[in-house]
Amino acid sequence: MKVATYNINNVRKRLGNLLDWLAGAAPDVLCLQELKTADADLPRAALAEAGYQGVWRGQRAWNGVAILSRGGAPVLVRDSLPDDPDPRQARYLEAAVEGVLIGCLYAPNGNPCPGPKYDYKRAWTDRLVAHAADLLAAGVPAVLAGDYNIVPEPRDIYDTTSYDGSSLVQPEMRARYRSLLDAGWTDAVRALRPEGTAYTFWDYRRRRFERDGGLRLDHLLLSPPAAERLVAIGIDREARAREEASDHAPVWVEL
Repeated sequence: MKVATYNINNVRKRLGNLLDWLAGAAPDVLCLQELKTADADLPRAALAEAGYQGVWRGQRAWNGVAILSRGGAPVLVRDSLPDDPDPRQARYLEAAVEGVLIGCLYAPNGNPCPGPKYDYKRAWTDRLVAHAADLLAAGVPAVLAGDYNIVPEPRDIYDTTSYDGSSLVQPEMRARYRSLLDAGWTDAVRALRPEGTAYTFWDYRRRRFERDGGLRLDHLLLSPPAAERLVAIGIDREARAREEASDHAPVWVEL
């Protein structure tokens, strides 16, 4: 099973890019974030023609998450985190796909920091950590895939001081991410690429993609039964190089 995550940054605007990538990459399961589209306007027909069924939680103008599958249809388990501090925001979906529990997440950005948006990010991430503990206790193969809006380590960001005040690199957010790994989740990319950079996001400004001024924000965390099956990972950087591309690249694992 190939499981991918992709912050598409507006699914209608970038539908052509998404369909081209799907045709080549052919993931069995795809977690999409930042749909920026209301449920009624989601491109279900185009994705069905490409061979994908899905569960969705859209939101006009921002947020929005989806889980797509080209095998059996995903079976929706939940459409928000338990005790979500703001359930109006479409940031989490969970579905069962052929024996694997898939969580698709789009964590709050949290900027400016400090401030109310950062407070919300901390509260939301705390709920994610608590729910992740429950998933571990269930003992099932599970993948938590998405845009965590956390740069886990200094090597996961290019050499710069421009993000020093950002929520993405704050020590307490990095500690929350580390707590997931300490609890038993496996960072799939670092499990098979333990050295060097592994950027997944390049800002549109100041030619950061061309200069490789990247960050690692998109992660796939595996529960122990899923981690035992990990055989490959990849970051499809070439998708970020396309015209009108998302500022994120797809990231995938093979189980």
